Amino acid sequence: MDERQLLKLKEEIDTAKTEVSELEGSKKTMLKDLLDRFGCKTLDEASAKLEKMAAEIEALQAQLDAGIQKIEEKYGEIG
Repeated sequence: MDERQLLKLKEEIDTAKTEVSELEGSKKTMLKDLLDRFGCKTLDEASAKLEKMAAEIEALQAQLDAGIQKIEEKYGEIG
């Protein structure tokens, strides 16, 4: 490897180090946001919370649909 190739390789390594540092900063910011907004310290906790919230939304949607159906049955079609 000549000097030019070594300098190019060094430049690529420096660029990669910068990108890694920026990504680590972004990850830290996102994890802090997860903690502040949702009380989750890890991605696993956030994933579990997301699943729980999705299940709650489904249950609420089912209750809403049932309520609308009862109203439509009692008072006829709406809209």
